[in-house]
Amino acid sequence: MAIPVTVIVNAGAGLGYCADFSQQLRARFAAHGYDPAITLAQSGAEMIAAAQAAVAAGARLVVAGGGDGTINAVASVLAGTDVAYGVLPLGTLNHFAKDLGIPLDLDLAVANIATGGHARVDVGEVNGRIFLNNSSLGLYPDIVRDRERQQSRLGRGKWLAFAWAALSALRRYPFLSVRLRVNGEEHARRTPFVFIGNNAYRMQGLNIGARARLDGGMLSLYVAQRPSRLGLVRLAWHALTGTLAQQRDFDVLLASELVIDTHHRRLRVATDGEVTVMQTPLSYRMRAGALIVIVPK
Repeated sequence: MAIPVTVIVNAGAGLGYCADFSQQLRARFAAHGYDPAITLAQSGAEMIAAAQAAVAAGARLVVAGGGDGTINAVASVLAGTDVAYGVLPLGTLNHFAKDLGIPLDLDLAVANIATGGHARVDVGEVNGRIFLNNSSLGLYPDIVRDRERQQSRLGRGKWLAFAWAALSALRRYPFLSVRLRVNGEEHARRTPFVFIGNNAYRMQGLNIGARARLDGGMLSLYVAQRPSRLGLVRLAWHALTGTLAQQRDFDVLLASELVIDTHHRRLRVATDGEVTVMQTPLSYRMRAGALIVIVPK
């Protein structure tokens, strides 16, 4: 007897718009003994609603297909439950899947769901909103907001719009004054960006931006202090040469929870590439082992 599985796919990611995609995906799952109920969702709200309905119906396995934003949306429902999570990396970057070793090839990703093991991974949270990869303040949320505006108003492609938005942000180069409360200590910083990772990121070498593990139970905090534009280039060089952690003007801290305050009452905050406006102070916490993900054995 085929095993029922709920599959939620972002209809705007990769093959989601293809009329035959559902049939092809159904055949891939059927080959491994599954009977998939496939939802092609048009929005994050639809993804969340489909995941909530599956959990309410007693699903033991829910699969999401899309980029990191899609994986985040469905994970926001599954975190804290005992429902297993299968990931189909159909996005552009797929950071979460890559860091867990989940295959990027669709056939292999489906096979992993059938043959892989269950692993408990950590989930970060800020003001009640989860992130699987990272959260950031400052330059990056501004760039994402400008990129989306260029895509909608000017019809530019995602990467071209991102490049123009990044150049515009670097021309303005605004600084953010923040107070960080971490591990019982308070730090005042003036910086163009604050980056908070779900577990520690590699900050050196060619694998910079990857994580060795997602079950360490710690948030990682990265803050550059008053760097000039040239200073950002210098920090990138130190990252590649493995000396970034030794720089006096770059803070690297680990904590299970932290608070970020500023004189702004509301602040744009990026979580896994999605930008929302949140009330300050921003309260971050680690939810250790909150999500069960199917990973290669």
